[in-house]
Amino acid sequence: MANQQMNNPSMNPVPTPGGNVTFNHGGHEVLDLHEVLSGLIGQMEQYMLYKEHIQDQELMTICQNQSAFMNSQYNIMVEAFSTGKDPSMPTSSYKMNQSNDVTYGLTPSQPSKPKQSVSELDDKCISSFMMGLAKANATAMTTASLEATNPVVRRVLADSIPNFIEMAYELFLYQNKNGYYQVPQLAQQDMQQILNSFAKSPMPGQPGQNNLQ
Repeated sequence: MANQQMNNPSMNPVPTPGGNVTFNHGGHEVLDLHEVLSGLIGQMEQYMLYKEHIQDQELMTICQNQSAFMNSQYNIMVEAFSTGKDPSMPTSSYKMNQSNDVTYGLTPSQPSKPKQSVSELDDKCISSFMMGLAKANATAMTTASLEATNPVVRRVLADSIPNFIEMAYELFLYQNKNGYYQVPQLAQQDMQQILNSFAKSPMPGQPGQNNLQ
Protein backbone atom coordinates (compact mmCIF):
# COMPACT_ATOMS: atom_id res chain seq x y z
CA MET A 1 0.00 0.00 0.00
CA ALA A 2 2.84 2.37 0.86
CA ASN A 3 4.55 1.70 -2.47
CA GLN A 4 1.29 2.35 -4.31
CA GLN A 5 0.95 5.72 -2.58
CA MET A 6 4.55 6.69 -3.35
CA ASN A 7 4.08 5.81 -7.02
CA ASN A 8 0.74 7.58 -7.40
CA PRO A 9 1.39 11.27 -8.22
CA SER A 10 -2.20 12.26 -7.34
CA MET A 11 -1.62 11.24 -3.72
CA ASN A 12 1.56 13.27 -3.18
CA PRO A 13 2.03 17.04 -3.16
CA VAL A 14 3.96 18.41 -6.12
CA PRO A 15 6.72 20.76 -4.91
CA THR A 16 6.62 24.11 -6.72
CA PRO A 17 8.92 27.11 -6.21
CA GLY A 18 7.26 29.57 -3.86
CA GLY A 19 4.29 27.30 -3.31
CA ASN A 20 0.99 27.09 -5.17
CA VAL A 21 -1.00 30.34 -5.18
CA THR A 22 -4.15 28.68 -3.86
CA PHE A 23 -2.66 26.06 -1.53
CA ASN A 24 0.16 27.99 0.17
CA HIS A 25 -1.42 27.53 3.61
CA GLY A 26 -0.60 25.22 6.50
CA GLY A 27 -3.09 22.80 7.99
CA HIS A 28 -3.58 24.69 11.26
CA GLU A 29 -4.02 27.92 9.31
CA VAL A 30 -6.78 26.50 7.11
CA LEU A 31 -8.75 25.11 10.04
CA ASP A 32 -8.29 28.25 12.16
CA LEU A 33 -9.32 30.54 9.28
CA HIS A 34 -12.41 28.41 8.73
CA GLU A 35 -13.31 29.06 12.38
CA VAL A 36 -12.53 32.78 12.11
CA LEU A 37 -14.57 33.34 8.96
CA SER A 38 -17.47 31.28 10.31
CA GLY A 39 -17.33 33.34 13.50
CA LEU A 40 -17.48 36.58 11.52
CA ILE A 41 -20.48 35.34 9.56
CA GLY A 42 -22.18 34.41 12.83
CA GLN A 43 -21.49 37.83 14.34
CA MET A 44 -22.85 39.68 11.30
CA GLU A 45 -25.94 37.48 11.12
CA GLN A 46 -26.67 37.86 14.83
CA TYR A 47 -26.29 41.63 14.55
CA MET A 48 -29.12 41.52 11.99
CA LEU A 49 -31.32 39.81 14.55
CA TYR A 50 -30.35 42.28 17.27
CA LYS A 51 -31.36 45.28 15.14
CA GLU A 52 -34.98 44.17 15.43
CA HIS A 53 -34.85 44.49 19.22
CA ILE A 54 -32.54 47.46 19.88
CA GLN A 55 -34.36 50.40 21.40
CA ASP A 56 -31.57 52.92 22.03
CA GLN A 57 -30.56 54.85 18.91
CA GLU A 58 -26.96 55.09 20.13
CA LEU A 59 -26.69 51.31 20.36
CA MET A 60 -28.34 51.02 16.94
CA THR A 61 -25.67 53.31 15.48
CA ILE A 62 -22.93 51.20 17.05
CA CYS A 63 -24.52 48.05 15.64
CA GLN A 64 -24.77 49.54 12.14
CA ASN A 65 -21.21 50.92 12.17
CA GLN A 66 -19.74 47.65 13.39
CA SER A 67 -21.78 45.63 10.88
CA ALA A 68 -20.53 47.71 7.95
CA PHE A 69 -16.93 47.50 9.13
CA MET A 70 -17.12 43.74 9.70
CA ASN A 71 -18.51 43.23 6.21
CA SER A 72 -15.51 44.96 4.62
CA GLN A 73 -13.04 43.14 6.87
CA TYR A 74 -14.69 39.82 6.07
CA ASN A 75 -14.34 40.41 2.32
CA ILE A 76 -10.67 41.37 2.71
CA MET A 77 -9.98 38.27 4.78
CA VAL A 78 -11.78 35.96 2.34
CA GLU A 79 -9.81 37.39 -0.59
CA ALA A 80 -6.47 37.04 1.19
CA PHE A 81 -7.30 33.50 2.31
CA SER A 82 -8.58 32.25 -1.05
CA THR A 83 -5.78 33.75 -3.16
CA GLY A 84 -2.82 33.86 -0.77
CA LYS A 85 -2.04 37.30 -2.18
CA ASP A 86 -2.46 40.89 -1.02
CA PRO A 87 -6.18 41.78 -1.10
CA SER A 88 -7.41 44.41 -3.54
CA MET A 89 -8.38 46.65 -0.60
CA PRO A 90 -6.08 47.35 2.36
CA THR A 91 -7.14 46.71 5.93
CA SER A 92 -8.41 49.74 7.85
CA SER A 93 -8.92 50.79 11.46
CA TYR A 94 -12.25 50.84 13.26
CA LYS A 95 -13.02 54.18 14.86
CA MET A 96 -15.39 54.09 17.81
CA ASN A 97 -17.56 57.04 18.91
CA GLN A 98 -17.45 56.46 22.67
CA SER A 99 -15.29 58.50 25.03
CA ASN A 100 -12.71 56.66 27.15
CA ASP A 101 -14.27 57.74 30.44
CA VAL A 102 -15.05 54.84 32.77
CA THR A 103 -17.31 55.01 35.81
CA TYR A 104 -15.84 53.00 38.69
CA GLY A 105 -17.65 51.56 41.69
CA LEU A 106 -20.74 49.48 42.37
CA THR A 107 -24.30 50.64 42.87
CA PRO A 108 -27.16 48.46 44.15
CA SER A 109 -28.99 46.58 41.39
CA GLN A 110 -31.39 43.69 40.98
CA PRO A 111 -29.86 40.20 40.68
CA SER A 112 -29.58 38.93 37.12
CA LYS A 113 -31.60 35.96 35.90
CA PRO A 114 -32.41 34.49 32.47
CA LYS A 115 -35.12 36.20 30.45
CA GLN A 116 -38.23 34.12 29.90
CA SER A 117 -39.27 35.51 26.51
CA VAL A 118 -37.80 37.37 23.55
CA SER A 119 -39.90 40.40 24.42
CA GLU A 120 -37.90 40.78 27.64
CA LEU A 121 -34.59 41.25 25.79
CA ASP A 122 -33.42 44.82 26.28
CA ASP A 123 -30.44 46.96 25.29
CA LYS A 124 -28.46 45.66 28.26
CA CYS A 125 -28.84 42.09 27.00
CA ILE A 126 -28.17 42.92 23.37
CA SER A 127 -25.10 45.07 24.02
CA SER A 128 -23.73 42.25 26.19
CA PHE A 129 -24.32 39.73 23.39
CA MET A 130 -22.55 42.01 20.91
CA MET A 131 -19.57 42.49 23.21
CA GLY A 132 -19.25 38.73 23.76
CA LEU A 133 -19.16 38.11 20.01
CA ALA A 134 -16.49 40.76 19.43
CA LYS A 135 -14.33 39.33 22.24
CA ALA A 136 -14.73 35.78 20.96
CA ASN A 137 -13.71 36.73 17.42
CA ALA A 138 -10.74 38.77 18.66
CA THR A 139 -9.57 35.67 20.52
CA ALA A 140 -10.11 33.42 17.48
CA MET A 141 -8.15 35.80 15.23
CA THR A 142 -5.28 35.92 17.72
CA THR A 143 -5.09 32.13 17.81
CA ALA A 144 -5.25 31.91 14.02
CA SER A 145 -2.54 34.53 13.52
CA LEU A 146 -0.14 32.51 15.67
CA GLU A 147 -0.66 29.47 13.42
CA ALA A 148 -0.73 31.21 10.01
CA THR A 149 2.11 30.34 7.66
CA ASN A 150 0.99 32.52 4.76
CA PRO A 151 2.50 35.98 5.43
CA VAL A 152 -0.40 37.87 3.83
CA VAL A 153 -3.04 36.02 5.84
CA ARG A 154 -0.98 36.49 8.99
CA ARG A 155 -0.76 40.24 8.41
CA VAL A 156 -4.49 40.58 7.64
CA LEU A 157 -5.33 38.69 10.82
CA ALA A 158 -2.87 40.71 12.91
CA ASP A 159 -4.29 43.97 11.51
CA SER A 160 -7.85 42.85 12.29
CA ILE A 161 -7.32 41.91 15.94
CA PRO A 162 -7.07 45.53 17.25
CA ASN A 163 -10.29 46.39 15.42
CA PHE A 164 -12.31 43.74 17.22
CA ILE A 165 -10.70 44.71 20.51
CA GLU A 166 -11.85 48.27 19.77
CA MET A 167 -15.38 47.11 18.99
CA ALA A 168 -15.56 45.14 22.24
CA TYR A 169 -14.18 48.14 24.14
CA GLU A 170 -16.74 50.44 22.51
CA LEU A 171 -19.53 48.17 23.70
CA PHE A 172 -18.01 47.96 27.19
CA LEU A 173 -17.93 51.75 27.39
CA TYR A 174 -21.54 51.95 26.22
CA GLN A 175 -22.58 49.43 28.86
CA ASN A 176 -20.57 51.12 31.58
CA LYS A 177 -22.02 54.53 30.74
CA ASN A 178 -25.54 53.15 31.04
CA GLY A 179 -24.86 51.23 34.26
CA TYR A 180 -25.05 47.82 32.60
CA TYR A 181 -21.38 46.95 33.23
CA GLN A 182 -20.16 48.07 36.66
CA VAL A 183 -16.45 48.16 37.43
CA PRO A 184 -15.46 47.47 41.05
CA GLN A 185 -12.13 48.62 42.46
CA LEU A 186 -9.91 47.37 45.24
CA ALA A 187 -9.47 49.35 48.44
CA GLN A 188 -7.08 52.26 47.86
CA GLN A 189 -4.40 50.81 50.16
CA ASP A 190 -4.53 47.41 48.41
CA MET A 191 -4.51 49.04 44.99
CA GLN A 192 -1.48 51.16 45.86
CA GLN A 193 0.43 48.17 47.23
CA ILE A 194 -0.13 46.18 44.04
CA LEU A 195 0.73 49.15 41.80
CA ASN A 196 4.05 49.51 43.64
CA SER A 197 4.86 45.79 43.70
CA PHE A 198 7.00 45.92 40.53
CA ALA A 199 10.10 47.93 39.65
CA LYS A 200 11.82 48.60 36.35
CA SER A 201 14.69 46.40 35.25
CA PRO A 202 17.94 48.28 34.56
CA MET A 203 19.00 48.41 30.93
CA PRO A 204 22.27 46.68 29.96
CA GLY A 205 25.25 48.96 30.57
CA GLN A 206 23.58 51.03 33.27
CA PRO A 207 25.17 51.30 36.74
CA GLY A 208 24.45 48.30 38.90
CA GLN A 209 24.12 45.98 35.93
CA ASN A 210 26.74 43.25 35.58
CA ASN A 211 27.78 43.14 31.94
CA LEU A 212 28.45 39.71 30.57
CA GLN A 213 31.66 39.50 28.58
